[in-house]
Amino acid sequence: MSDGVFPLIVETGIGVDLTGDDATKAAVRAVEDTIRRVLFPRMRDVLPDGDRANMRVEATIAVPGADRVDVDDVRGRFPYGKVTVRAVEGGHRQPNGLIGDDGAEGVILVAVAVIAVGW
Repeated sequence: MSDGVFPLIVETGIGVDLTGDDATKAAVRAVEDTIRRVLFPRMRDVLPDGDRANMRVEATIAVPGADRVDVDDVRGRFPYGKVTVRAVEGGHRQPNGLIGDDGAEGVILVAVAVIAVGW
């Protein structure tokens, strides 16, 4: 068992790809939605050695086509910390009403992110 605190904070976000059926794009947008809505002004005060590099971040992204998510791309969206990203099947997929040049019906892809932060 770790001698740190985990999780200290849990936040969620939603990301959508309206037309591209791109699981990575939806996952990235879910992470960015989460990051945009949180601020940890005193985080350095509680982190070991006051260093944000010691922050532990675990992101779970639920999205249709989870096996198509580029987790390295998603991981790169976090500004600091020891980041782990896991994509799992979930989220939502729905027709968007558009028909492509190839005759295929377009879809909306929705991803849900749950991000836990601690040390």
